[in-house]
Amino acid sequence: MSDVVISVENLSKQYRIGAITHRTFQRDLQSWWARRRGKDDPNLPVDGGRRKKMEQFADENGIIHALKDVSFEVKQGEVLGIIGKNGAGKSTLLKILSRVTAPTSGCVKIKGRIGSLLEVGTGFHPELTGRENIYMNGAILGMKKREIDRKLTEIIDFSGVEQFIDTPVKRYSSGMYVRLAFAVAAHLDPEILVVDEVLAVGDAEFQKKCLGKMDDVSKKEGRTVLFVSHNMAAVRNLCGRCLLLKHGCIAVDAPTEKAIETYMHMNDIEIKNDLGEITDRSGTRDVIFSAFHIESNGKTGISSVFTGDDAVFVFTLRNRSRKKRAVDLGFSFHSSLEERLFVLYSSYQDQLFAIDAGAEMIVRCLIRDLPLSPGSVWIRGRLLADGIESDYLREPVGVFSILPGDFYRTGRAMSGDIGALVMVRGEWSIDG
Repeated sequence: MSDVVISVENLSKQYRIGAITHRTFQRDLQSWWARRRGKDDPNLPVDGGRRKKMEQFADENGIIHALKDVSFEVKQGEVLGIIGKNGAGKSTLLKILSRVTAPTSGCVKIKGRIGSLLEVGTGFHPELTGRENIYMNGAILGMKKREIDRKLTEIIDFSGVEQFIDTPVKRYSSGMYVRLAFAVAAHLDPEILVVDEVLAVGDAEFQKKCLGKMDDVSKKEGRTVLFVSHNMAAVRNLCGRCLLLKHGCIAVDAPTEKAIETYMHMNDIEIKNDLGEITDRSGTRDVIFSAFHIESNGKTGISSVFTGDDAVFVFTLRNRSRKKRAVDLGFSFHSSLEERLFVLYSSYQDQLFAIDAGAEMIVRCLIRDLPLSPGSVWIRGRLLADGIESDYLREPVGVFSILPGDFYRTGRAMSGDIGALVMVRGEWSIDG
């Protein structure tokens, strides 16, 4: 008997640019009538640019190929990582496997029940309590009430929301949603567990707990896990094999280390000086990042810095609102495996920046003796305006290189591999 539990053959999913899907007949009719008269669609987002951004990914017929002829198999007990840039087709693939959406063409064969956690609150009814949603999810999976009764205490304990288990989930925070949703998906005995990047919503302790549970589910219970994440450290620790998706196709199907290595080379991009190019961002957008560059050793606009040297990180901000704002600027460094190296906000040092309505401002942050070992570093930025998230760059500003330098002031550069991400200086002495 075959131990293959998921078989995907020539799977494709297409979307047509301009298809009217506002989910109400009135809005669809408004959009259709505006187009017939050559007018702007009144139901497009305020910036009006979403359609233009999508068109660059479409073919000459206005078709976006979210997935193209994807084929692979997954065996029982295997933990398969699915990685790739935003828009590569990862979430589309999981939605098809979870039967949330149907493929345009191709065949999917699945042996066993699937427990899916694709986005916050998937499968939850907001008016029902946490306890009632556990029973509803179990029923959807085809479980008997006595089976759910047996697992109920374990699910509630794992989720950590026992105080609110009889509260309607519409009152839950996003973190509470995820905690309960994962607990349900992992404990109601699905043969296949499908998990998207939603674990990023939970706190660090709960993420570690979830990763441990997925490891137990696969190794001790012999169940299959499909795991999508941008956290390469988590993927490396959990998955034995990875699919790397690129433009809707499988670029690599290989052991995890090889797939991650290929993915990291795909992401070796220069610093993006014009931050207006970045589309994957969130916030009110009242105050935004508009430009960025790095300065070191008298050079401007560089993409590499020597470890131990001083470096200045220069951000240009623009206030698009009609009033003066108090801005807290933060940025973070990440390793090539998406491990966060450090985070720095101006408010940590009691500094906020007042930016006038409609004005631009250049903020410079000097980091002395850059304490990072040689390698590639990703940078992300976040702005708070009057205490509210205004602009968060989910996509990295870019990648810059830390080169071997004389961090320890000995007159010689350190080697490229010291076995650590952060470097420190010590003051050595002996007694006697």
